Amino acid sequence: MSVNFQKVAIVGCGFVGSSSAFALMQSGMFNEIVLIDANEEKAEGEALDISDGVPFVSPQQIHAGNYDDAADAGIIVVTAGAAQKPGETRLDLVHKNVGIFRSIIPEIAKRDFQGILLVVANPVDILTYTALRLSGLPESRVIGSGTVLDSARLRSKLGEHLHVDSRSVHAFIVGEHGDSEIAAFSSANVSGVPLSDFCEMRGHYHHVESQAHIEEQVRNSAYEIISKKHATFYGIAMSVRRICEAIVHDEKSILPVSVMMHGEHGVEDVCLSMPAIVGADGFEQHVPIPLSAEEEVELQRSAAALKEVIAKEGI
Repeated sequence: MSVNFQKVAIVGCGFVGSSSAFALMQSGMFNEIVLIDANEEKAEGEALDISDGVPFVSPQQIHAGNYDDAADAGIIVVTAGAAQKPGETRLDLVHKNVGIFRSIIPEIAKRDFQGILLVVANPVDILTYTALRLSGLPESRVIGSGTVLDSARLRSKLGEHLHVDSRSVHAFIVGEHGDSEIAAFSSANVSGVPLSDFCEMRGHYHHVESQAHIEEQVRNSAYEIISKKHATFYGIAMSVRRICEAIVHDEKSILPVSVMMHGEHGVEDVCLSMPAIVGADGFEQHVPIPLSAEEEVELQRSAAALKEVIAKEGI
């Protein structure tokens, strides 16, 4: 089956799925957006609502559909799953959402899907691994949204701290999209200037304390938002848009997506986030950013925590 990169399908029309559809509609990247949900009326309602905005952007068709309608899509975005509740960790969602994926992913696979599968539902690293195993798709074509949002949060916090444009800050969150994630401060820089040097240039000298505080803010960001409004969806919707841009325009952008690891940094047979080149073929290769000895140890701990969950679920 041919692949139409002017077409995207979104499976799951909850807060994240509908917000992602809205962000993608505004981007003008696609001629067709297909919304799929177990509740067909919900998908139809979201499609009708978002379609009302089409006259303000570019011509495109937005409609509810089914897995047959998604078969030739260039990208299928999977957001379906139980939402994270206040006080609940992303890993607490595992059993429920692995079960949901056991019904969704085979439906996609049996239609000979040839595009890119973008997993967004949480816990995203476990579910990316699950999607890879259940779909039989090549590893390059199964991507998790990973720590793209976390890294954006880190850049934003560093930009605020240093009073500079966050787009000039180059820094990554690596590892799990969750409680064991690591801020890779050792490789962070502001327009090529090492982070610690730039901090001192801006009058900040307490690096260890500042970095610990910023990392904690980033790690707890989702929990804070969920405690106040019970869900997070705008930030991840923009992350979905950014990843789709890299794929549709074959940008070869470096993004910290969740993909299968094969010995990089001593991590094997688990999906987690490291900077990677992303283009029309999906994941191309990892970018080997330097990590400190402590960051290496923390990354391996993060991988071990994920592998323990995978083993318990029997994926």
